[in-house]
Amino acid sequence: MDVKSNPTSQLQQSPIHLLHRVGQCASDIFSEEVRTGDLTPRQYAVLLTVSQNEGLSQTDLVERTGIDRSTLADIIRRMLKKGFVHRRRTKEDARAYAVRLTSDGWDALRRAEPAAIHADERILSALDPAQRNAFLLSLSAIVDAIESQETA
Repeated sequence: MDVKSNPTSQLQQSPIHLLHRVGQCASDIFSEEVRTGDLTPRQYAVLLTVSQNEGLSQTDLVERTGIDRSTLADIIRRMLKKGFVHRRRTKEDARAYAVRLTSDGWDALRRAEPAAIHADERILSALDPAQRNAFLLSLSAIVDAIESQETA
């Protein structure tokens, strides 16, 4: 069967398209659950990562979250304006910033965490319980394989 006769079928077999669509759906679910509009999924990922690793540099955050450098810089700028984080130059490298949560950042994270967990549960509920762990492992394997190719 060629593409011209059934283009939809080709999309349904495209991991790029399906991962993009899943990402859109996941973002919509996150927004529905969080409801405050204070945080995007990526902002939540940054807050959560910083909360578990206070004082990481923005470069470390890029590595840990997978968010590209320019997007992460924009996220940090927005969260600085919201008062969720503060940053200071690191002692090791005067060009790098260490990022920490403010009390407002901790509050935003605490408010969003139950909703983010519920969003994850809603997304995974589309799969049978036996498939959920395999799905997460498969996603991690894809990320790990692609990242190892990029660094090779």
